[in-house]
Amino acid sequence: MKPNLIAQSISINGIPISGPLEGINNLGDLVNKVTTFLIPFAAIILFFVLLWGGYDLMMSQGVPEKIKAGQGKITAGIIGFILLISSYLIVRLISVIFGFGSGII
Repeated sequence: MKPNLIAQSISINGIPISGPLEGINNLGDLVNKVTTFLIPFAAIILFFVLLWGGYDLMMSQGVPEKIKAGQGKITAGIIGFILLISSYLIVRLISVIFGFGSGII
């Protein structure tokens, strides 16, 4: 018997274990799986960027360069938020147009 080293479904002691790529049959399924992971991950990174910018702004002690750096981080966080929401909406729109099912959650 040949071992299944890269199998997406394996049974150990009668208990089935599925891999992360099970159920992916086309490009739409792959985009859906990747997007459901990346959007929450990007939101967590966005939160920490805004937190870091706010901390830098509070700790600037009135120094103009530090104030500008804190404001820059907050601005980058807001732009990141806009890009995150727009990318979510674009992927959702494309999935509806091409009929990839109900789209992203």
